Amino acid sequence: MGGIGRFFRGIFSFIGSSSSNQDRVAAYLIREHDRGRTMADILDDPYVLNRCTPPELERLLDRPDVIHAIGDDMAEARSALPGS
Repeated sequence: MGGIGRFFRGIFSFIGSSSSNQDRVAAYLIREHDRGRTMADILDDPYVLNRCTPPELERLLDRPDVIHAIGDDMAEARSALPGS
């Protein structure tokens, strides 16, 4: 029975990967914002652009931890999204 569990975990391992990727990008956004960088600069970073599509960035900016950390700069963040 243990082999079957490992088999299905291996097949569906991609499901959790985007979540952990988004967690890392969210932490990066929050950390860089705390350092005083503008959201436009942060969202243009290769680190962010290489890890998130524009729809993923929109979902990322809807996360409660990001909203709480960024707070007043949320309007700037929305306008800095690619395609906005």
